[in-house]
Amino acid sequence: MAAFDGAGKVALITGGSNGIGAAVARLLADRGVRLVLADIDDERGGALAEELGGRFVHCDVRDPSHSEAAVAAAVEAFGGLDVAFLNAGVTSGCGIEDGFDAETYRRAMAINLDGVVYGVHAALPALRARGGGDIIVTASMAGLTPTPFDPFYGANKAAVVALARALGPAYAPEGIRVNALCPSFADTAILGDMKGDLERTGFPILEVDDVVQAFGAILDGEDTGEAWFVVPGREPGPFKFRGVPGPR
Repeated sequence: MAAFDGAGKVALITGGSNGIGAAVARLLADRGVRLVLADIDDERGGALAEELGGRFVHCDVRDPSHSEAAVAAAVEAFGGLDVAFLNAGVTSGCGIEDGFDAETYRRAMAINLDGVVYGVHAALPALRARGGGDIIVTASMAGLTPTPFDPFYGANKAAVVALARALGPAYAPEGIRVNALCPSFADTAILGDMKGDLERTGFPILEVDDVVQAFGAILDGEDTGEAWFVVPGREPGPFKFRGVPGPR
């Protein structure tokens, strides 16, 4: 298995200003990839893009035209697109009864699920024009296991996992791989107040470098339609789904 060769390659990263997105941007820059960072955090995203010799595009992934514009910026600036890392995400912060708020719920679903759908839709023509490429979407371990503390986050991340599993084989004949990255609680701003609760209970928090390592392993691989778990103390790898019963 040959490692991903970043020479001449172009990557788009949504949620690229901070956390996992910013860390992956540094990894790809070290591999020679030219970058377009897309985020609503203009200040940090612009500074990071300048540091890494890339481009920054203001992008609210809830708006499909923003994803289209981000892909167009990559093509205009660097001639094409080879990797789309659709990483922007938020927690929902509300339950189905206590604290339920329709606007908060809809925002979380729009960013975490709709944003991935819009990003894939926008990226596919550009990847196809290059003869193939990679789409990696940030899901979560919450998409693989019950998450009663944030059911809507679990729901949209499970949908992202299912989307990657469906699109992987669909686009494999065109040389376009689609995989999901499923980290546990990583040490990023998305944890918010939850970080203190996790620390008090002794729940291990994942280092961002571990997530970056898993991202690199997906990029270096050959398979598609997989959901890679990333949890403290274990080597990351594709989650093995049990087959469903077929008809008799």
